[in-house]
Amino acid sequence: MRIMVVDDHPTLVWGIEQLIATQSPRMQVVATATHAQEALNKASTDRPDVVLLDLDLDGRSGLDIVPALSNQKACRVLVLTGERRPQVLDEAVRLGARGILRKDASAQSVIKAIEKVHAGEIWLDRVSMARVLGGMNHRTPQTPEQARHCTLTRRERKIIQVILAGHGAANKLLADRLFISEHTLRNHLSSIYHKLCVRNRLELYVYALKHRLGDPDPISGDLFS
Repeated sequence: MRIMVVDDHPTLVWGIEQLIATQSPRMQVVATATHAQEALNKASTDRPDVVLLDLDLDGRSGLDIVPALSNQKACRVLVLTGERRPQVLDEAVRLGARGILRKDASAQSVIKAIEKVHAGEIWLDRVSMARVLGGMNHRTPQTPEQARHCTLTRRERKIIQVILAGHGAANKLLADRLFISEHTLRNHLSSIYHKLCVRNRLELYVYALKHRLGDPDPISGDLFS
């Protein structure tokens, strides 16, 4: 069973590799990737059976590549994420993911989920399964704005939160509050501008207020529902 791990946190990737090497002789990590394009390239060349995919890939949403990965011959996507917003997780399933697994899942659950997904089964908890099936029967078409919001990573939503809290602050101050460099902040802002179709921080601030991107999620309590 050939596994690819896609995550931008080296420690987590190493941990998954060690887990698979020690817990399942039937599995082998044949490739790892830290960003979306690398994942697509390696999926094409290394032909994994199961891809463990994080949804926050250094400023880009893993949702963007779920369809392409799922379309690879005999490749199944198992999302391994810290994301808690139901609408984002449901979107991953709608785009082709065969299962959702939280990053705090037990080692036994990770191995079992990989085996189930590889066998062609779905790995979802009962609540998620009911929500997804209900959505298939009574799905409300997603607005363009909702689709854009789903592409934002947790890191990008945190940046928007800080901007809403201190719109007039200079980039250096914002970067300090986020514990990142100004260069990294500018890269994230460029990604956010592109995803939300805004041109600058002022337009982003107005857009975020209009669409209530700083409101708590009613289910998880996270910001930017």
